[in-house]
Amino acid sequence: MSLATIIGFLPLALSKSDIATYISALFVVYTILILLNILISFVPRMPYSPWLRAVLDFITESTDPYLNIFRGIMRPIGGGGFAFDLSPILALIVLGIAEGIVVGALR
Repeated sequence: MSLATIIGFLPLALSKSDIATYISALFVVYTILILLNILISFVPRMPYSPWLRAVLDFITESTDPYLNIFRGIMRPIGGGGFAFDLSPILALIVLGIAEGIVVGALR
């Protein structure tokens, strides 16, 4: 099979719709990471495992910088060990609005 035949099967350019779909998928992945971060916060102690620690660290290190913006705006409700943090809800709402604006502009 020649190179010209192989190139004939490959798309030569990405459309705006392809880019919008890719960006939308990135927003979905980040939303899932935020939801996993919320679930992790409800579990007080995880058994130690190197691969589990790596996964948990990845989730928290990739979402905490974004969530900390909203934690500065909204303080947790309650006190002590039972404080309830509502800032991820606001963060998810803002993320959804940003996705709508960015993806809508590309389609």
